[in-house]
Amino acid sequence: MEVKQAIVIGSGFGGIASALRLRAKGYAVKIIDRAPMLGGRAQVFTRNGFKHDAGPTVITAPFLFEELFDLFQEKLEDHIKLVPLTPWYRFYFSDKTTFDYGGTLEQTLSEIEKIEPKDKAGYLKLLNHSKNIFDVAFTQLSAIPFHRFFLMLSLIPKLIILRSYETVWGTVSRHLISPKLRQAFSIQPLLVGGNPFSTTSIYGLIHYLERAYGVFFAMGGTGAIVNALKSLMERHGIEICLNTTVKNIVIDNGKATGLLLEDGTTLSADIIVSNADAAYLYQKMIKPSQVALSSKLKIKAAHYSMGLFVIYFGTTKQYPEVVHHTIWLGKTYKTLLSNIFDKKILSEDFSLYIHRPTATDESFAPTGCDSFYVLCPVPNLKADIDWSIEGEILKNKIIEALDQTILPDLKKHITDDFFMTPSDFKTDYLSMHGAGFSIAPLFRQSAWFRFHNKAEGIKNLYITGAGTHPGAGLPGVLCSAKVIDQLIPAAADFK
Repeated sequence: MEVKQAIVIGSGFGGIASALRLRAKGYAVKIIDRAPMLGGRAQVFTRNGFKHDAGPTVITAPFLFEELFDLFQEKLEDHIKLVPLTPWYRFYFSDKTTFDYGGTLEQTLSEIEKIEPKDKAGYLKLLNHSKNIFDVAFTQLSAIPFHRFFLMLSLIPKLIILRSYETVWGTVSRHLISPKLRQAFSIQPLLVGGNPFSTTSIYGLIHYLERAYGVFFAMGGTGAIVNALKSLMERHGIEICLNTTVKNIVIDNGKATGLLLEDGTTLSADIIVSNADAAYLYQKMIKPSQVALSSKLKIKAAHYSMGLFVIYFGTTKQYPEVVHHTIWLGKTYKTLLSNIFDKKILSEDFSLYIHRPTATDESFAPTGCDSFYVLCPVPNLKADIDWSIEGEILKNKIIEALDQTILPDLKKHITDDFFMTPSDFKTDYLSMHGAGFSIAPLFRQSAWFRFHNKAEGIKNLYITGAGTHPGAGLPGVLCSAKVIDQLIPAAADFK
């Protein structure tokens, strides 16, 4: 019997999950990545004993990883140790007050009471609304294909009932009165690249997702998950090709038949899955004459997620009072987000996500030291910002702010620091406009309106990752692989 060949371009989590699902369907699978290590944006940086997860750090919905091991009758817990975190996040406000979010429902309500007792009832209603969204948008729709418009039409009544026309900020503000809690409970779209003031309230399902499944850290970091999945692929015969760049998709009579590599090599395949940024795929890897009109229209109208400025550093002292995940909020909120997403300018103010993995795993730093990753949302490269100048300036402002707040004497103890800007995201990850999460999670760029998992107008080409359905974030990209699993027949049935 003839062996059917599948090639996966890109080894982010969407690509890795796709490769494993295709292997379980009986295909010979090759996964190709231009980087020297697997993981896509989940790279690992090391400097003088300090280790940093470069990309995603928040693990929720661990069952999506468990499913990948289940495909081969293996168990995740035999290869990865997931540790539940409490709190999930600590919010640090500009007046130096804090709000610990996560743990049991009772713990969360207790924290809410400290800020605004009246919001306890509102939070419970918000959580129930989030569950209703989750039951439809995640449970029913996150892993099904949206390449047929009539499916989208059939869902409109449900989406109206769920008030999907509202923004995340609008939904949260209907339920809560405290400005601080409104900020804390509307921040979630930023985890997938969206502005809470324009992102559809469908993304409010993240509240219930975290409440239902918790927030975890993988001992050894996200890189340990990548390594465990790498070993799983190797055990089951998936060929891994690193330091290899794909130049073009070879398309013959409307059918994807192979790849042209940057070195001139051509590879043939029956099935091709692209885990590259979907916008990059259509603009750089496929000839314009072969791109469907629908895809061209989506590209022309595309609104991209924000950029990311990320500082990685170690400290020669420890900060035990700093929890694993901290959201450090600046003095402004709506104005800051408007500057990032709409005006595309750098503000004097900023907000930060701070990852201190050494709060849970001491292996990330030498003895007596801490490891940090600080992420600052910034405009993408559609802004007129010279990062070769502004990068160092912004880094120093952030270090100064942290030194004056939650990391006292940081300037004395910081070591081995470096940073990434949207320019690096464009260069290293081939992200269009240096966007941190591909196209933004707007309603007009969701489900059928997003880049389809089954390439429009091109047979045997499929797409996973942040730019396609259901969207960005680890749960989103892992679910995108579940979508193509439904679209692609078993190798034995392939024609």
